[in-house]
Amino acid sequence: MKPAIQSSLIDELAARVRAEFGAGDFIPLHDTRLGALEAEAVAEVLASGQVSTIGEAVSAFEQALAAVTGAPHAVATNSGTAALHTALMVAGVMPNDEVIIQSLAFIAPCNAIRYCQAHPVFVDVDEDTLGMSPASLAAWLEANAEVRGDGRCWNRFTGHIIRACVPVHTLGHPPRMDEIVAVCRQWRLRVVEDAAEAMGSRYQDRHAGRHGDIGVFSFNGNKTVTSAAGGALVTDDEELAARALHLTTLAKQDEPWHYRYDEIGYNYRMPALNAALGLAQLSRLEDFVERKRALAERYAEWFDGTPYRFLREPAQARSNYWYNAFLADGQATRDAFLEGLNAQGIMARAIWTPMHKLEFYRACARGDLPVTEDIFSRLVTIPSSVPPQ
Repeated sequence: MKPAIQSSLIDELAARVRAEFGAGDFIPLHDTRLGALEAEAVAEVLASGQVSTIGEAVSAFEQALAAVTGAPHAVATNSGTAALHTALMVAGVMPNDEVIIQSLAFIAPCNAIRYCQAHPVFVDVDEDTLGMSPASLAAWLEANAEVRGDGRCWNRFTGHIIRACVPVHTLGHPPRMDEIVAVCRQWRLRVVEDAAEAMGSRYQDRHAGRHGDIGVFSFNGNKTVTSAAGGALVTDDEELAARALHLTTLAKQDEPWHYRYDEIGYNYRMPALNAALGLAQLSRLEDFVERKRALAERYAEWFDGTPYRFLREPAQARSNYWYNAFLADGQATRDAFLEGLNAQGIMARAIWTPMHKLEFYRACARGDLPVTEDIFSRLVTIPSSVPPQ
């Protein structure tokens, strides 16, 4: 039986959520906000007949994304996972390489590492950012790695090259990217920044995804801005961008009437219908982020009167608050909130099961993960859609 005070707080939180999103039967974690602008954009592409990956809307979306993020180059893909896989390939990740990633992450980046036939290595996160801990990263490298005369970082024990590092902007909150990049530069590692959840977030006045060698975004239906399905990568490096575009268009050579391919490529390009929807949504990004940040502030004020800590944006960051979350005082309390809120038609979830706990990733190398284990046992995400006006 739940303690009376806990049951009371569950009911009060449910009321707080309904005050934001109404009295509907079900309130999801994150819903889309679509309107006439999106309908007109998609209708225009339908009328043009250019609905596939060669439509003009795709390049227009890429140009808009480059402008929003400040990146010189953007390549649109049909999913965030496709963008992650492509980013790792163009970063040079090869079979039997090792790639360092935090264990507290959605499964897509870890799977993308395995698509490259490389091996994930798990390090811990910081509690205030939910993102990769620079100290944990540095400690694992000091204990296991060496830079050899060829300029590459090698694992002294496995004999594998450690090729890249994938920090994640968890729930839209930027990690300490300056410190992470500094560690990676010291150890000659490429940085593929998983900003899938962080469209509109910034760290030290730069957009998320703009601190490493390549940044990756998702525009899935539950993201702050959506293209229904889709993703993209951004980079400062013209050669990396050109290679990403080549790989995502099946590695087809640029010939007007012949079908010739120079390597194994991937059918990863974003279709024009998705790009048109994404382009319309990008134009609403700042409004969406401001409304989500205001929602987060109202949640934070409510949680200030409870025993539980609402997760605010980290220092030096401006978060989009993709998912709002709080830390309960233990797993039993976490589970009570999950059960109680969902029973009232309010979607709440725990954070993802850490990768090192999944059967097929348990054998992967890892550092000590005390913060990951603690956050997993206590974190609850609550409805975070752009509030209705």
